[in-house]
Amino acid sequence: MSQTPVIEFRVPLNFSAAEVAVREALQSQGFGILTEVDVTAVLRAKLGVETAPHKLLGACNPVLAHASLEAAPSVGAFLPCGVAIRAGSNESETIVAIQNPAMLGELFDVPGLVEPANEAARRLQDALRSIGTAIPARLDATDNAIASPSAAATRSA
Repeated sequence: MSQTPVIEFRVPLNFSAAEVAVREALQSQGFGILTEVDVTAVLRAKLGVETAPHKLLGACNPVLAHASLEAAPSVGAFLPCGVAIRAGSNESETIVAIQNPAMLGELFDVPGLVEPANEAARRLQDALRSIGTAIPARLDATDNAIASPSAAATRSA
């Protein structure tokens, strides 16, 4: 598989401001928010632990979702598009990660899915580029995309 599964962006805003900016940027590309999980609140309630701010959004562009479902109905298991917003390395930085919809064209090997999947990936990336900077993915020894440097730093902390 040649696609990286997660694409990350560094947004130079505090968490609250970045969340608002992400929602507006996604809306400008035709995405609405269908689901929302406040990971911080869930972990606090279920485990009694405090974590840095972290939210998961389920973003959907109805036109692209419809085209994808028409091409491959089982792609619904991957919808809506996942967007993770988490605190960055300081209070004035937020990291936004998106599932890469372009991977779906490769995973399902259905020609009619390639175009809407690639269009969704382009629109999501355009939205996030309008408010932040892409974080390059690292490659492992076999040139497969793996976690970005910020994810590796988070794991080692």
